Amino acid sequence: MRILLVEDDTMIGESVADGLKSEGYAVDWVRDGKEAELAVAASPYSLVILDLGLPRRDGIDVLKSIRERRLGVPVLVMTARDTVRDRIKGLDAGADDYLIKPFDLDELTARARALIRRAAGRAEPLIERGALAINPATREVSWRGEPVALSAREYALLAALAERAGLVLSRSQLEEKLYGWNEAVGSNAVEVHIHNVRKKLGDGVIRNVRGMGYTLATE
Repeated sequence: MRILLVEDDTMIGESVADGLKSEGYAVDWVRDGKEAELAVAASPYSLVILDLGLPRRDGIDVLKSIRERRLGVPVLVMTARDTVRDRIKGLDAGADDYLIKPFDLDELTARARALIRRAAGRAEPLIERGALAINPATREVSWRGEPVALSAREYALLAALAERAGLVLSRSQLEEKLYGWNEAVGSNAVEVHIHNVRKKLGDGVIRNVRGMGYTLATE
């Protein structure tokens, strides 16, 4: 899953970005409102984490711009603006959740998981697809009741396909979900991850749709 982090404070931004990456997310980090608008217009994100006190363009204006474009990406506002009026203003502008600084990083990642889950149309925390079960909170995967150890990239790829079970994702779409802007992507990186997942779960779990991409077998 790929997240856009919009935060101008270097210390907070580095801490949040590192924490999200340790949870297996690909993270793009921008530091002002104008860059945020350009990023959202250019790339599909599973979540936007948005500070409000930004240079060049205020976070509320960025949020309104996202909603005016009819973009359905969930937005988690994190800000030091802690009055009831500020919270109401942010929620009414289109925020899906609101987190006051300072905050616990574990709470941030839990809220991120919840928003991504709801955006995918799931109420339950577990992703279950036939004999496959994925727990996004712990990043544990089981196949036919047995635990399976996956690397961070392998887990991210499998989770991306499981969230959209039955749909075909192209290689470029998978790359966008697995890698941030500053991460090098090998020409066959996605194929290597798929090969490794198939070795651990079986060849039939991820299907290749010729000329289109990959999909998760639902049975």
